[in-house]
Amino acid sequence: MLKFMPPSAESALPRNGFKKIKAESNIATIDVGGQLFQTTKQTLNLAGPDSLFSRISESASAQLAPPFIDRDPELFSILLSLLRTGNLPSKAKALDLQDLIFESQFYGIETFLMNSLSNPSHFDAFNLEKSLILPLNGRDSPSAIATTPFGSVHVAHGSKITSFDWSLRKKSTILTQFTAVDSMLAISPRLAAVGATDFSGLQILDLENGFVKETLNWENVTKTGSTVQGIGSSPEFLFASFESARRNSNSIMVYDLNSLSPVNEIGHYEIYGAEINSAIPATKLNWVSGYGLLMASGSHSGPSGVLGNIKFWDTRSGNVVWEIKENVDCFSDVTVSDNLSAIFKVGVNTGGMFFADLRNIGAENPWVPLGERKKVVNGKKEGSGCKIESHGSQVFCSKGGNIELWSEVVVGSKKSSKNGMEDDRLFRKNLMGRMKDMGGSRITNMAFGGNKMFMTRKDQQTVEVWQNSARGF
Repeated sequence: MLKFMPPSAESALPRNGFKKIKAESNIATIDVGGQLFQTTKQTLNLAGPDSLFSRISESASAQLAPPFIDRDPELFSILLSLLRTGNLPSKAKALDLQDLIFESQFYGIETFLMNSLSNPSHFDAFNLEKSLILPLNGRDSPSAIATTPFGSVHVAHGSKITSFDWSLRKKSTILTQFTAVDSMLAISPRLAAVGATDFSGLQILDLENGFVKETLNWENVTKTGSTVQGIGSSPEFLFASFESARRNSNSIMVYDLNSLSPVNEIGHYEIYGAEINSAIPATKLNWVSGYGLLMASGSHSGPSGVLGNIKFWDTRSGNVVWEIKENVDCFSDVTVSDNLSAIFKVGVNTGGMFFADLRNIGAENPWVPLGERKKVVNGKKEGSGCKIESHGSQVFCSKGGNIELWSEVVVGSKKSSKNGMEDDRLFRKNLMGRMKDMGGSRITNMAFGGNKMFMTRKDQQTVEVWQNSARGF
């Protein structure tokens, strides 16, 4: 409660050790729960015009006595320090995070708290530790997870989607029309694009209120339903890979991310006869911002083994800029890193890691093995089920219940070839986490948001949260 003391109260101020400050002074004095605080008006105005701090700054000039706020002075002290420095003081760890969140919402500065505790720039790949387990209701294991830049996370399990806010303290669950969700992308903390390989249409779900805001469909030639195989996005567009219900055509639709109106259709294929390559829909869509291209990848298991293709699309012209056809040790999973200007895959047969330099687009055989070349043993698919994702300047690859962390080692004496490209790039592997966090059931999903990494495991009704312990609250 914000109260302004009447002018008659001015005579009592010296008893509290308060010296009268001229109206034109830059110093603001505030009485919080009977405790006086002094700061500058510039500091208070950092909170923004809609915050209570901004109102306090204005009132400090108009009142002879300090404005009174009937709140906890200890929590106010923490939040004032947050305004001053942009970081929470160490003594904040002695307080309950939920109390700080409620108090920051009262003063209108929750974004400052979020930026301090869940800032993407604070992500430290080499110091990640398992810090929290998020429980899910029901018996279904997670099938898909989606995150927002500041760490709120949506988890699909069975026909339900459970959402956690950026602090991972607030939890809500909604029911969907799907039997199981196969693809999900967070558009905002409250909106998600959701699809399944056995249900027609891409649904835009309001996760806060639990309803379908809009359904996007692809009109194929056979006029049958179209299921979603993969979802991706750029700052401007939403991408969805569709396959017809008869599985004889597929396409990638481009939508405006704000209006959700269709902008373009790329990669439309009608399948005739045994054209296996055309029959492979894209199941993973990654935007490569440094090149302004969309990487679309998909694979298919047949009598001759696993085949796949990776295509880089110019989404405006609808043309393929580069294509890699996979028929020898096809990828089990593939990702692209803007920071490293490279594609990374884990081979389904060997389980080995490979990379292809984006700066060498057009090479006939672009893949370079990371580490020693592995051989197929007794026809076993060593890479089956492995997942791979890039984040920042690192690549994360799951092998069973463990995660390999790959990073590039900068070598000062690199030689350049005739085309100006570096002859060799060196990558090194580390196993992620502490010994007690290693192993367990096979990892099924990995995602990144804020300063955290999220992962799920086979047959587990939980989500693991990994973060830098030094920044944990």
